[in-house]
Amino acid sequence: MKAIKFFKVILPIFIILIVCFTSPNAKATEECFERVSRSIFKFNMAFDRTVLRPIAKGYNKLPDPVKNGTSNFTSNIATLLSIPNSLLQGNIKQVGHSTGSFLVNTTVGIFGVLNPAEKIGLKPLKEDVGQTLGAYGVGPGCYLVLPILGPSTARDSFGLIADTFVDPFAHITIRDHELFGVSGNEIDYFSVKGATAVDFRADNDQNFESLEKNSLDLYSSLKSVYLQDRENKIKNSIEDQDEWGSLDN
Repeated sequence: MKAIKFFKVILPIFIILIVCFTSPNAKATEECFERVSRSIFKFNMAFDRTVLRPIAKGYNKLPDPVKNGTSNFTSNIATLLSIPNSLLQGNIKQVGHSTGSFLVNTTVGIFGVLNPAEKIGLKPLKEDVGQTLGAYGVGPGCYLVLPILGPSTARDSFGLIADTFVDPFAHITIRDHELFGVSGNEIDYFSVKGATAVDFRADNDQNFESLEKNSLDLYSSLKSVYLQDRENKIKNSIEDQDEWGSLDN
């Protein structure tokens, strides 16, 4: 419960303070408070070594159907955030792909555990408020590192808070509202977010180890990977995305 309180109350305040003290003319490559970010990065790496990495390695030992089902399920829920953001970006084709994918996978795909939508050609892109702001020409602001959540920028940090107001899944869980007769709670929301993080960490376990082994400065290497990934996503450049896949927070 303390962890939930941190993410729901303390972390948003932390993000707001960072955004307020960030120069609007700063570029993503700039560091407005590198010393603080590097300290948080060290904390995150310690958390990864003691908590996230062991869980991810255990997760990788599970049968493939279990891992694939978990990945499909969390991705299907993430599609809910893509629908309003695709609409805000004026990308009607992606609204159709996201909506169709969610409906097909939630019904035929047994609540998203299976992914029949992909087999019929529905391929939704992951969209969030940070990407929507970027599509409207809002600059990233300076780079920073958030506790637990990892790499971000001033724009994307603000987007994290805004996502909880735009995302229908957040609406029925942490916002305590009901939508089409469906409701949930905070545990549902953070369980899905936690499962998403473990699934991503497990998928990229070898990538992380390789990057950590071959980087002279891991902080700078992850910064470069994150910024490039976000730029590709804003441009919807699927062909330019590398094997890391999604590096969203």
